[in-house]
Amino acid sequence: MYAALWRVIPGPLWVRILIVIVLLVLVLAALVEWVFPWAADTLLPQESTVGG
Repeated sequence: MYAALWRVIPGPLWVRILIVIVLLVLVLAALVEWVFPWAADTLLPQESTVGG
């Protein structure tokens, strides 16, 4: 899969590396901005206490 992606990206080696870095930054930014907050609100249990 990574080899196929690498062949699809245009340009010389340094341009490919730059494009991959930019794509990784965009994916991480999207995860931090939308996915992680949604998962924290959805998946974590509500306020709970032990004992009581």
